[in-house]
Amino acid sequence: MSIRVLVVDDSALIREVLSSQLIKDGDIEVVGTAEDPIVARRKIKELNPDVITLDIEMPNMNGLEFLSKLMRLRPLPVVMVSTLTHKGASETMLALELGAVDFVGKPGANLSGGIEKFGADIREKVRSAAQSDVKGQVMRPNVASKSFVANSAAGVAAGSLIAIGASTGGVDAVRNVISRLPADSPPVLVAQHMPESFTARFAERLNQQVELEVVEAVDRMPIEVGKVYIAKGGFHLLVEISSGQMKCRLNENDLVSGHRPSVDVLFASVAKTIGSKAVGAILTGMGKDGAEGLKLMRQAGSYTVGQNKESALVYGMPRVANEIGAVVEEAAVEDIANRLIFGLLKQKSVA
Repeated sequence: MSIRVLVVDDSALIREVLSSQLIKDGDIEVVGTAEDPIVARRKIKELNPDVITLDIEMPNMNGLEFLSKLMRLRPLPVVMVSTLTHKGASETMLALELGAVDFVGKPGANLSGGIEKFGADIREKVRSAAQSDVKGQVMRPNVASKSFVANSAAGVAAGSLIAIGASTGGVDAVRNVISRLPADSPPVLVAQHMPESFTARFAERLNQQVELEVVEAVDRMPIEVGKVYIAKGGFHLLVEISSGQMKCRLNENDLVSGHRPSVDVLFASVAKTIGSKAVGAILTGMGKDGAEGLKLMRQAGSYTVGQNKESALVYGMPRVANEIGAVVEEAAVEDIANRLIFGLLKQKSVA
């Protein structure tokens, strides 16, 4: 059964490009197009699409305003089609916070930037969106359990580290976890699938929202308590210990599990370098990146957590990790911060 898509964009050229690229593999059907949110609203009622692609800058109503109303009134999977600029990145972060599943960079006015790659990206994102549980996430209460509260990381062994990996739906999930970590948390390394032009803005946005300091990782940057390091788009993030100091290492080696940054690369590095003093969490995302790396962490003595199906926008990466025995336990996203700190305290008590 094909995925039914409504394309919403004020540019006739972009609507044509999107439509032609989406239908290429035969498993996606473009059931309609709309030049603005007013037309889109009517066509959603008429056509009942599975997924919407949505531009941000449009006449009559801004795409972000339309998205906000859509998520309140009729939650549907939405893939944003964004410009690869700083302004575009900022607006895209807001769209993801409002409930968009994912985004893809818009090709230039002269269709520069690789139309084939753009087409492959938008088809992949639409397939992921079609498998996402947008309505379920909108309806879920955002409440952590009271079984354990991570008010402080006092008692955690020196040299501890938290590693987190995520993909589709990860912007909100990563924020949810990091916002619940205590101010004295061990350092956090995050591999989130995201293009190079967006990871800096992702780090900036998180830094405005959470108590911990959040930065985009730089090669050889010291890794310090109370800080979060976001993998730079287009680069793998690893950890090394040099002269007794943990440091970020970045490289542009081949894609791993189809990605760079790869969660598998981060987790494998943490398993090798930090071992049982680390904890890891694999969050929402399509595919299997991170599952094998998390298994290496568990085998090295790390406490490992997977986001559960009920709280994951896309239960792909956590599902694979659970199936291969990479996770010690699964938990709702609101409880993962607590479980990570608990895991570090538990590991120290048996060390």
